[in-house]
Amino acid sequence: MAAMTVDRTPPKVGLRIGDQRLTSGSGGEHGHVNPCTGKVDATIPLAGKVEVDRAVEVAHEAFQSWRATRPATRRQLLLRLADLLDANSAELSRIGTLDNGMPNASGVMPAFSAEWTRYYAGWCDKLSSDVVGSLADGGAFSYTIGQPYGVIGAIITWNAPLLSLAMKIPAVVAAGNTVVIKPSEATPFTGELYMDLVADAGFPSGVINMLPGTASAGQALVDHPLVKKVSFTGGPVTARRILASCADSMKPVVLELGGKSANLIFDDADVPSAASLGTALSCGMMSGQSCNFGTRMLVQSSVYEEAVSRAKAVAESFKVGDPFEPGVLAGPVISEAALTRVLGMVERAKVDGARLVAGGNRLGGDLSDGFYIEPTVFADVDPDSELAQTEVFGPVLAIIPFETEQEAIQIANNSQYGLSGYVQTADLRRALRVAEALDTGEVMINGAPNLMVNRPYGGFGVSGVGKEGGRHGIEEFLRVKGVGIAG
Repeated sequence: MAAMTVDRTPPKVGLRIGDQRLTSGSGGEHGHVNPCTGKVDATIPLAGKVEVDRAVEVAHEAFQSWRATRPATRRQLLLRLADLLDANSAELSRIGTLDNGMPNASGVMPAFSAEWTRYYAGWCDKLSSDVVGSLADGGAFSYTIGQPYGVIGAIITWNAPLLSLAMKIPAVVAAGNTVVIKPSEATPFTGELYMDLVADAGFPSGVINMLPGTASAGQALVDHPLVKKVSFTGGPVTARRILASCADSMKPVVLELGGKSANLIFDDADVPSAASLGTALSCGMMSGQSCNFGTRMLVQSSVYEEAVSRAKAVAESFKVGDPFEPGVLAGPVISEAALTRVLGMVERAKVDGARLVAGGNRLGGDLSDGFYIEPTVFADVDPDSELAQTEVFGPVLAIIPFETEQEAIQIANNSQYGLSGYVQTADLRRALRVAEALDTGEVMINGAPNLMVNRPYGGFGVSGVGKEGGRHGIEEFLRVKGVGIAG
């Protein structure tokens, strides 16, 4: 499809509380800026405390019946929603691109999101209790019950709005909870269509509620006494505020935060393939705006210059531009503030002595009004420098040499983050040793993909608390109660 024939009209956004769709909110309005053009393309209503309070009350009321809904019914509703995500893949891709400027013509995000939804649909009637004691153990038969919390407050960021919804909502409602979710005001369009599909799937009113809003709406959601657990995807600064807010009532949290993941390439790896994939996943795909990308590429010295050369060639081959144009891999970064921040880090990396081998500039010409940055590669990066220690969240790759396996592990673990790790080697024993030694919540070996729904995802340290994905992902939304029966 030629770019000029694409419908670039964003949908009208409302606040979705129960079966109501509000066209205004006490939080005011927000002008959505299209990152491809730098211009406002829509005005959206924002939730304030009034709407948050109402949505939580509606969700709490819905919880009373939803918790007693047959697991098979919850499963059927989630399966219908998954089918609707598949059926609306093209429109979800279009709207997702309008949200944040990321190319999504292949429908990867809708397909991933449908898979996450189906997976948790399958858990609805498979949650079981454990027998933990018997009469022979001292006169009491004991067992456990996993029970839903109630209303879950969920807050997501802007880089993958559809997948973020799918990583939270299906597990929450499959476990018998209800949810009030606050998407970023920067990406409001995806949630609007998602809620239409929720209604089409037949979910009861109030089980899933959607309130676009700013940080103040998120704070009101976190603070509400009827919100029994908070699930947040975003940055550590906001996460610390959430933790402080939850401390007084000991409200539990799931925090999926940032990363500065290391991609270790050993000299026996397929270096061209490893360097190519690592470059694509750090400064190409999503313009580097993902927390789990291997943005530190650690390369054994004997193959170091080969990997640097390959990374340079691959980065310079990426087509950057209008995300609706065929063949474009990388679009803009999300905002002018992000553009300024990333370019500032690029300039400081040069001063710190890193060798710029590709990119490093804002794109001009036909793209000058948007927030476009060239895919950028630095070599010879000091492991202690800002570029190696700070999450860029933009299309910038830092390449660092190492000599030995132990040095590679030491450099990789020299980080406050601990989200993902990547290992490239033909030696399986080494791969397993290094995977065990990396202080990260997950390790991908030889190109294994991220975000497989059957595998828990979530980091250590500043990268967060708790898990999404797998059995652990649904257990996050169940409280375990022990019961004893006297003999």
